[in-house]
Amino acid sequence: MLGNVSSNETASHERTNTTRDIQVSSLMLIGNLCRLSGRVRSCVVQPLTCLFTTSTNMAKSKFEYVRNFETDDTCLRNCYIVVRLDGRNFHKFAEQHKFTKPNDDRALGLMTRSARSVMGDLEDIIIAYGQSDEFSFVFKRTSTLFKRRASKLMTHVASQFSSSYVFYWKDFFGEQPLLYPPGFDGRVVLYPTNRNLRDYLSWRQADCHINNLYNTVFWTLVQKGGLTTVQAEDRLKGTLAADKNEILFSEFDINYNNESALHKKGTTLIWEKRDETVTKRMKRPDGEEEDVPVTRSRRTVQDYHCDIIGEQFWEEHPDILEDGC
Repeated sequence: MLGNVSSNETASHERTNTTRDIQVSSLMLIGNLCRLSGRVRSCVVQPLTCLFTTSTNMAKSKFEYVRNFETDDTCLRNCYIVVRLDGRNFHKFAEQHKFTKPNDDRALGLMTRSARSVMGDLEDIIIAYGQSDEFSFVFKRTSTLFKRRASKLMTHVASQFSSSYVFYWKDFFGEQPLLYPPGFDGRVVLYPTNRNLRDYLSWRQADCHINNLYNTVFWTLVQKGGLTTVQAEDRLKGTLAADKNEILFSEFDINYNNESALHKKGTTLIWEKRDETVTKRMKRPDGEEEDVPVTRSRRTVQDYHCDIIGEQFWEEHPDILEDGC
């Protein structure tokens, strides 16, 4: 009922009166101090509201103890932080969206575009490597982003990547509908030395080569050899890389060395400075305007489909790894 006053309103009214009484008392005290020695001295009275400020940092409640259950997941200092994303149930996702076997360039392009979006948002990432349905992002050793909290880093990378995958879907698949959003799981791993980091990236690229060779032979046996998937799997049991290359060459006249570097090596993304020329409208001394080409250097993300296991790539890009072992 309108005639009733709640306890909250009463408390609020009492606080207002108390504050007003304090302000009046303070003004009287300041006035008395200004009249020392029987004469009035000039003084400046500032608004008292600035003396009674509140802060959210001061807010306390009996429930705040629950923060003690949070785990400290700060990443160790002086280590490269690697956030690796893997597609969740991507075999099913690829089947339902009719990805081309063994490699769908549209899907690989979309993965790379999503990774570019992550790097553009988080410039502490010095290099990223991806193949198939996975991508690894390497943060520099000295990064203090998100106070080096593993959970923050991983969730930000995963959310940015996943949303970009959905956002850029039409750029690569056109009118083919996205039936449902993809899922990616993530992990955080720390590597203390340059050698450790290089070995990790080498491991991922070696995995790319092994998987791609197998998939290339497998789907060639199915699509061109007329085998069922079960028969193709039985045919490849116990075979080595040389055996698989021989099957491709002798039975299908396919030289694996001539396959796309994108499929064999995966995609490496790094930052590089590139000169770009833009046209600006400028005034000449006589007052006339003209278009003048202006060249400037910009730091952009560049992609490579090359070997990163050997020394050449790292010698050509010495600024990727930080000083130290």
